[in-house]
Amino acid sequence: MLPEQIIKEKYAQFAHNLNERFKRLWAASEALALGEGGVRIVHHATGISQSTIYIGIRELGGEQDERVRRKGGGRKCIEEEFPDLLDKLQQLVEPQTRGDPMQPLLWTCKSTENLAQELKKQGYNVSDRTVAHLLQKLGYSLQSNRKTLEGGTQPNRDSQFEYINKMIREYQDRKMPVLSIDTKKKELIGNFKNAGQEWHLQGSPEKVNAYDFESGKKSKRAIPYGIYDVTWNTGWVNVGMDHDTAEFAVESLRKWWNKMGMGLYQGASQILITADCGGSNPSRGRLWKTELQKFANETGLEITVCHLPPGTSKWNKIEHKLFCHITKNWRGRPLTSYEVVVKLISNTKTKEGLKVESELDTNSYPLGKKVSNIEMKLLHIYYHETNEKWNYTIYPIQNAHKF
Repeated sequence: MLPEQIIKEKYAQFAHNLNERFKRLWAASEALALGEGGVRIVHHATGISQSTIYIGIRELGGEQDERVRRKGGGRKCIEEEFPDLLDKLQQLVEPQTRGDPMQPLLWTCKSTENLAQELKKQGYNVSDRTVAHLLQKLGYSLQSNRKTLEGGTQPNRDSQFEYINKMIREYQDRKMPVLSIDTKKKELIGNFKNAGQEWHLQGSPEKVNAYDFESGKKSKRAIPYGIYDVTWNTGWVNVGMDHDTAEFAVESLRKWWNKMGMGLYQGASQILITADCGGSNPSRGRLWKTELQKFANETGLEITVCHLPPGTSKWNKIEHKLFCHITKNWRGRPLTSYEVVVKLISNTKTKEGLKVESELDTNSYPLGKKVSNIEMKLLHIYYHETNEKWNYTIYPIQNAHKF
């Protein structure tokens, strides 16, 4: 067999396992072993250039180099080819703060593909993957919107939170109930998709309706009104079927007191409630206050309400102490009936010991009820000196002399 054929077969067996440096060293050793004309023979057998083989011969002769590829080899960095590329890219990503505020991508999705196309129009030959690499180099990353800005200005916001914390400590020191209340998001009742995932056999997801309504039928909705006991880490959820009104909110408080509160706080004479400024328990709501007066008269409890400032509802404890855990417990399950909603809520638990009870409220709560000025004057209400529009106490009629 000719030397060229032998080298060709040897090279085919292990070439894919060698890096560039070892290939040229092996080719050089074979060429030296063949003697005169060896470089040419190895070149024809392997396709390795003669200049590369000669470099290998010099390395075998003592010119050792730790690098696989010689210094300066390979494609040049894109920033070296286009020194102003990074600045142009930043102008496209942030047109309001850099460059022309009327540039074409101001009203276009700034995907890497669109950015690459716009750069190509300006003479920069880059791919979308290169754009992604450059954005990361500049400190950019994919990010979603974050809800942090609050609508309007509330100069008394900080003082209100300080006052709420002070009131909570005082009531807990006296062993009086401290409640956080709110209405959870209304939920469709039926075989509808519920966000989240649950374990099923692979390829066998639970099938639900394609649309979030039933043709020709009025949609049923569950209205979960929650009451979270800050001290005992317990929750009560009154699941309504009608409307989310102030009557419904106070009825939920009434049920909590009769089913849970009375047993936990025997001998209690006061309740502190923290609530949002809107919804079915608004700080300026007439019906809300008159219904609380009825509740106070029935129970003999002094009811103090401290509202969270507008725009801060996510700071209400019930949101991250009760509602989020209910959502986790029923994720991925269609809420096919009111019974399913009640059972899923009642079985919500956490490692921290949260316990929840729930009940279906079948009562009717009509909209549009009006409260007259005369009824408002009959309220036994005391507005606190600190942020009086957000803090007030309603006394039962028999204890009205206290204020």
